[in-house]
Amino acid sequence: MNLDIDRNLIIEFEKLLDVRNPKKSGIPAKILGYGEISTVFEIETDKKGIAYKRMPLFENHNELNRYVEAFENYSKILEEDIGLSIPPYSHTTVPSEKPPFVFYIGQRKLPEYSFGNKAIHLLSNSDCIGLVRLILRELSKVWKFNAKKTGVEVGIDGQISNWAIEDFAPSNPLANNVRLYYIDTSTPLYRVNGVEQLNAELFLRPGPSFLARILGAIFLDEVVTRYYDFHLVAVDLIANFYKEQKSELIHPLIDMTNEFFSTESKDLDVKPVSMAEIGSYYRRDASIWRVYLSLRKLDRFLRAKILNKGYPYILPEKIRR
Repeated sequence: MNLDIDRNLIIEFEKLLDVRNPKKSGIPAKILGYGEISTVFEIETDKKGIAYKRMPLFENHNELNRYVEAFENYSKILEEDIGLSIPPYSHTTVPSEKPPFVFYIGQRKLPEYSFGNKAIHLLSNSDCIGLVRLILRELSKVWKFNAKKTGVEVGIDGQISNWAIEDFAPSNPLANNVRLYYIDTSTPLYRVNGVEQLNAELFLRPGPSFLARILGAIFLDEVVTRYYDFHLVAVDLIANFYKEQKSELIHPLIDMTNEFFSTESKDLDVKPVSMAEIGSYYRRDASIWRVYLSLRKLDRFLRAKILNKGYPYILPEKIRR
């Protein structure tokens, strides 16, 4: 955690933020990308080269403090105990006397084309497959750590957009020793003695409260638990290539992944992936997140137009799948 964030700028930015159109805020922001839960953006007056995630999820200080502790511990475990590379980062909280309490995570901004979901459109097919092999090697570190049974079990979202290539040059092939950065530390997925340290229900708050129980069952069962299973994380990683319009790579990626499981990570005893489950998984996953975004937009309409309440979240209009 060695990034210098201008806290006063964040406080002023939050005060002047237009969540419907961040570009037109009192201090304008440039959207860098939309995740399924949070938005990544750059504050245009900030010249430090920082990408921010804004998280207005917390209804009390106890929730916020628990999350901050989990976030810091997760980042430390990934970097120091497992050996993943994480870009320099920091965080800050916006002072407030009433909820929601807003938390900002800042991370050193990396070149857009260095992110996996952008790089695969610049690389040859063989280099795309090589990139996924490198990602699998990083992911295997997580399950090798889990296999030690220290009482801490780590989950990870290994999708292609969560990885960035250090010093990426599209004209040069990937080397085996290239460094990959893992960027999605804002969802601290780890268990201590079997107890989940992330209050996953926080991430349901952007959806309608009257559907919280239904969403909770779907989200917790279908989304969170998958990230503790190397097989399912690999399935999710390969299925990303449907979303990224690179379906021609699905078959060769399955072959490479199964070869990886049977050789480089043989000791982890991961079952092979199949074409049938990749397709089924992608359709199911896309459906979950499509419905979830629609429900968030419904909630925004109800809060802002019907109840005349503020809506604190930045939403994408559409995510291509």
